[in-house]
Parts: sequence; C-alpha cells; structure tokens
Amino acid sequence: MAHVTQVVPAAQGGFPMGDMRRFGRVAVIHDWLVAYAGSEKVLEQILQMWPNADLFSVVDFFPEPLRGALGGKRASTSFIQHLPRAKSSFRAYLPLMPLAVEQFDLSGYDLVISSSHAVAKGVLTGPNQVHVSYVHSPIRYAWDLQHQYLAEAGIQRGLRSWLARTMLHYMRIWDQRTAHGVDAFVSNSEFVARRIRKAYGCDASVVYPPVDVERFGLGAEHDDYYLVASRMVPYKRIPLLVEAFASMPERRLVVIGDGPDFARAKALATPNITLLGYQPDGVLVEHMQRARAFVFAAEEDFGISVVEAQACGTPVIAFGRGGARESVVDSQDPERATGLFFMEQSVTSIVAALERFEEHAPFRPEVCRRNAMRFSGERFRREFMGVVESTVDSIRGADELPLINSRRRLA
Repeated sequence: MAHVTQVVPAAQGGFPMGDMRRFGRVAVIHDWLVAYAGSEKVLEQILQMWPNADLFSVVDFFPEPLRGALGGKRASTSFIQHLPRAKSSFRAYLPLMPLAVEQFDLSGYDLVISSSHAVAKGVLTGPNQVHVSYVHSPIRYAWDLQHQYLAEAGIQRGLRSWLARTMLHYMRIWDQRTAHGVDAFVSNSEFVARRIRKAYGCDASVVYPPVDVERFGLGAEHDDYYLVASRMVPYKRIPLLVEAFASMPERRLVVIGDGPDFARAKALATPNITLLGYQPDGVLVEHMQRARAFVFAAEEDFGISVVEAQACGTPVIAFGRGGARESVVDSQDPERATGLFFMEQSVTSIVAALERFEEHAPFRPEVCRRNAMRFSGERFRREFMGVVESTVDSIRGADELPLINSRRRLA
C-alpha cells in the first residue's frame, strides 16, 4: 500500500528559492471566489509566493473590500459567471463545472497551481507543463460524504434523488480521470491525504494550511464558559453541542455564528446557553481568549478555528476524527497536552468529555500556543515552495529552462 508523505522543507541546491524565473509563466486556478474562508486563505498565500501569476476561477464574486487578499487580482472566469443568478446560486451549476473548467486555455503557462475542493484540479494541461494541486478535499458530496449530503438535502428517495445520484456518479468518474493530469498532489492534512489515496489512487504530500496565529494573542484570564464558534451548517453539529450543554445546566456555553441551523440551536437552548449569532472578528478573538475551552464537534478536513483557539492559549475539546487529530494533542503530559477528544457525535460522549476535561490537570496556555505556532503562514510558504520546487526539478531537471518559455523565445 502506498504511503502518505509528510512534506520536508524547501529543496536544497539547484536554483535559489528566491529565483522565481525557474517557474516560467504561472497560472493559479481556484474553484470559485465568493467568500474569504479557509481555502481562500491558502490561495492568498500562494498568490503572495507568485505575485505575477494569472488567476482563474469558475466564478469571481469575491467581496471587493477584501480583494487585497488576492493582491488586487480579478480572476479570468468561465461562462458560468454570466448565467442567470450565478452570484447567488452558482452551486446549482455544479453539473456544468467540469465543462467550464476544461475551457480555460492554460497552454501558455509553464507551471499551473490549482487550489481545489471541487473542480479546479481538472484543468487541462499538457506534457510540457507542471501541474501541482493543493487539494483541500476531493469533492466531498461526490465521494465518501454523498449519503450524508443527500440526507441533509432531503433527497434520499424519488426522482430528484436518482437524478442527483446519477450526476454525482458522473462527477466521480470525471474527478478520478482528471487526477491523471496532476503531477503532484498536496493535501491540507493526513486525513485528506487518505481521502486522496482512496479517490484517486495517488499519494499526497501534506502541507498544513496557513493560520494567522499572530492575530490571536495569548489570553491573560479565562472565564468559566465554554465556547463554540462556527458557521451553523449541518455537518458542524452545533445543535448537538447545544443539546449536550442543555443537559448540563451547571456549565455555561457561548455560541458565536450564524447559518441554517441557528433556529434549531436556539430552540434547544436553555438559560445556561448564550447564542450571540454573527460577531465581528474582535469579539470572536476576545471570547476565544477568555473561554475555558473551545468545543468542536465537526469531522473537519483540517479545522482552522481549532488552531486559532490554541493560539489564544485555550484548550480544545474536539470530535476525535478528521483534521483535529493532527492539530490537538490529547496527552497526560502537561508539556504537550492542548486538549482532548470525544469519539462519538452524541450527547453522552460530549458530556463524558466535559467531565474528563474538568478532572484533567490544568492545561497550560503557553503549551497550547506553542502547538498552534506549528501552523504559521511562513511555515506554509516554505513547505509548499519545497513541494513545487522538487516537482519542477524532477520533471524537467534543476538546470533546465521552463519548456514553454524556452519554446517561445526560440520561435
């Protein structure tokens, strides 16, 4: 069985890391640009590394006040950008996205970097081009989470269900086939690397996503409340956490976030639970710094908020599956421990975890923060550059010029 490779620092020898001429013309492609979330923070770092790269995306409705995160760039977009209601309902055009991404003509680029959680990795490249794909996850709703998504959408039976299942079947065929066009896969966690192995039959290097840990100062004092901060979408399981704390009236819970599950969470809340809804960044950081612990019930590919809480010196109580197992240290050693896990998404398991947490020796804020510093933006840039450099060198040799640029100069 093929192994999953943990990435090493930037390649030694050959061109210096600062000599960007070795890469030739660079194109960066991202699935869609509509919000500034975890995958866009990875894209931001990539564009800082290759500021002269051209940017492509299926649609670009990125918030204008935040466009500085993209270096002010506007993406070249697909025909989906101009379809009816594309801004509000672009996901409805998912069946057209494989076709859309294949229409980008990237033949004039030496290096193609895709940032993909859906279709970006399916862009067409030729044998003289190097394609490195940073995969946040294979298409979740087409692979192992298909049945969960169909259940959450309420289309488990009937004609709509069969139409959805047929569409997802063909998405899987396309997604697996286009994996052959990628020269090097990079995943955001060991958990996602295993998904890549199952979906595409390929190994992936692991480069953890960047977290702006410097934005989160160490909390000086901690209150007695537990904190949940998340978008309220079904897989985050916020109502489950509210239900668990409703059974523990002696323990306080503060919930920050908004979304489709807000009304359900509010209906389950008891007087010991405070739902604040959406809050600005400063309020979120302050609550993270002062919380007794951060509680996290999702099976997440990585889980940036889990690292942000630790950067504040706040320990984490997390569901023990997914990326959280790689960022939280459940240990009896006070010099290593940053939190603990519960192994079932159930009220009983969460309550038991809270009891173990309160019996545990005090977690040290400085240990939590030291663990979070492993996920800085500087570390991401260094490790991702190392993967790209080694991939380029292995394909065309450390001393060779970019093939397409060389051909252009000779023409």
